Amino acid sequence: MLNLKLPDESATLQLGANLAPGLAPGHVLWLRGELGTGKTTLVRGLLRALGHAGAVKSPTYTLVELYSVSRLNLYHFDFYRFKDRSEWLTSGFREYFGADSACIVEWPERVGGLLPPPDLEVALGFEEPGRSAALAAHTPFGQHWLSSLRSG
Repeated sequence: MLNLKLPDESATLQLGANLAPGLAPGHVLWLRGELGTGKTTLVRGLLRALGHAGAVKSPTYTLVELYSVSRLNLYHFDFYRFKDRSEWLTSGFREYFGADSACIVEWPERVGGLLPPPDLEVALGFEEPGRSAALAAHTPFGQHWLSSLRSG
């Protein structure tokens, strides 16, 4: 577990940028936190570090945004609007979670345990004057990813 203070938006963008080098095909990153804690801001920092220069918007209404950047087909999911796990079962999104793509998931709890486990999970929260981030690894790769953040 790694706990960080994120005093402002630039710190959240920097955390995303620091996560970028560790994201690879086949890996899953979960983002948890209330509305407004900076989940999409973190993704924006990650995508910018990977070379994406276009807009980065929350996929709250589209449910998924695809970014082909660097060496990745990166899928950014937001399941906030899911009311129950049956929506996951009928969505067809399961096929995106494979060895050839990287997936970032906002609101993974809305899928009720049907998602593949994350390599790394980031829980964002409010902490005056800014935000906090608690990072936890759930796989051997996630442990490596977390270790690289500690040493970097």
